[in-house]
Amino acid sequence: MKNYEGTDLINIGTGEDITIKELSELIKDIVGFKGEITFDRSRPDGTPRKLLDITKIKSLGWKPSTKLEDGIRYTYEWYLKNICGDSGV
Repeated sequence: MKNYEGTDLINIGTGEDITIKELSELIKDIVGFKGEITFDRSRPDGTPRKLLDITKIKSLGWKPSTKLEDGIRYTYEWYLKNICGDSGV
C-alpha cells in the first residue's frame, strides 16, 4: 500500500460479516457506554449488516492483521490519548 498510486477508493476491513447490532454492542462494550442502544426497524433504508469488499486491497498484497475488536479498541485508546488528552471526556 505504500506504493499505491491509484485514485480509486479502497476498502480496508477484515472481510468478515457483522451485523450493525453486533458492531454497536462491540463499540458499546469497548467505550464503556452504559445506556441502551435502540434500533428503528420502521426505517426500511437501514443496512442490517456490513461487509466491506476487500478484494481490491487483497489483490495488492495486503491482508488484515488486526481483529475488528482490537482495531476499534486501539482507535478508541488513540482518540482518548490524542484528542481528549487529560480532559478524559
